[in-house]
Amino acid sequence: MRVLIKLGGTLLDSPETQKKLAAEIHGLVRAGTQAVVVHGGGKQMTQFLAERGIETHFIGGLRVTTPEVLDAVLKVLAGSVNRKLVAALIAAGANAVGLSGMDGLLTEAEPISPELGFVGRPVRSNTDLIELLAAHHYLPVVACVAGDRQGTFYNVNADQMAVACATSFRAEKLLFLTDVEGVRSRAEAISPVLTRAECRALIDHQIATGGMRAKLESAIAALQNGVGEVFIAPGAMSGIVQKLVSGEAVGTRLILEEQRVSL
Repeated sequence: MRVLIKLGGTLLDSPETQKKLAAEIHGLVRAGTQAVVVHGGGKQMTQFLAERGIETHFIGGLRVTTPEVLDAVLKVLAGSVNRKLVAALIAAGANAVGLSGMDGLLTEAEPISPELGFVGRPVRSNTDLIELLAAHHYLPVVACVAGDRQGTFYNVNADQMAVACATSFRAEKLLFLTDVEGVRSRAEAISPVLTRAECRALIDHQIATGGMRAKLESAIAALQNGVGEVFIAPGAMSGIVQKLVSGEAVGTRLILEEQRVSL
């Protein structure tokens, strides 16, 4: 089985949570699953910039990335956040290797708009390097920083980065581990299962907004691009990785319409 795990939210703030997740991810790999980890770190970025008196501006939920902000992105996302997560996985026993999208041009991006500066959207992902590492029992840990063939770095949305990597890696499961319990419906209850059409309805009726809208948009793209199923689930829950991989009803499972028929 191939699984891509995306870590975000406050999960990256707590050493205790990182330690727990590192042990769970290593257990998954040790049992024979080929896994890739993609991580964000927006909150750490905001704190780093604020400490240096650099204002943060967003357009459409994306951080405007000037050359000064891009330098911070490399230092924080591809630097300290990635290194600490790799260290936690190493301490748990995993053969973790830290990467960015620029390494081997793992994820190639193009700029979205001049107003956003060095913010990119993934246009293709070449997982030859990931395939090589996974085949030799290494665990790739990818920061949400992409590049292009001219050597330009781009700040990329971590959910989009996860989808790009999961698609090219041919992942059967994409796990969005975050600090929410799942996707809430109109009745404010957690929806155990959603199809692409149901996700679109939540977006169109503005029930899913902000970060959850971005996750649902990413989930739809992943399903359309061949990822078997997507989960949005609470990363702090004990045993969450194994629960999701083994099929326990935790968080929200996102599937194709035709899969609903077989449930």
